[in-house]
Amino acid sequence: MYDFKPTPDAPKNAIYRDLLSAAEGLTAGERDGVANMANVAALLWEFLPDLNWAGFYRVVDGELVLGPFAGRPACIRIPFGRGVCGVAAKDAATQVVADVHAFSGHIACDPASRSELVVPVQREGVVIAVIDLDSPSPARFDDEDAKSIEALAALLSKRI
Repeated sequence: MYDFKPTPDAPKNAIYRDLLSAAEGLTAGERDGVANMANVAALLWEFLPDLNWAGFYRVVDGELVLGPFAGRPACIRIPFGRGVCGVAAKDAATQVVADVHAFSGHIACDPASRSELVVPVQREGVVIAVIDLDSPSPARFDDEDAKSIEALAALLSKRI
């Protein structure tokens, strides 16, 4: 049985350190990418406060397709360049959006979402998926969140 939980009231850097360690432990040696994404989506949901969605979109035939996640039902397909996830995938660049309603072309899968962090997962310079985090709070995500989720994406790049 796995019992990965963040330490109550831990500082953000400790939470991310423990999250990365748990992701390393859960995905090491597992060849099934969907299983690894599912477990990591659960870890993100468990470890990170103030989220209303945490999960993955996979690149399939030139578009993003919904992968494992925690939260409310979501959009199934997103074209590259559309919405925060599509822009992150097209540009192969992390997107930190303080106010999704001010983001041109935002796709409102959950109207409760106010801010978003999307990090591309790349293998050999090619985007293979994105990690998507949504929050009901404006400006929930900062540079520390972005750098930490980028480290997670690097870890997962050969495991999904």
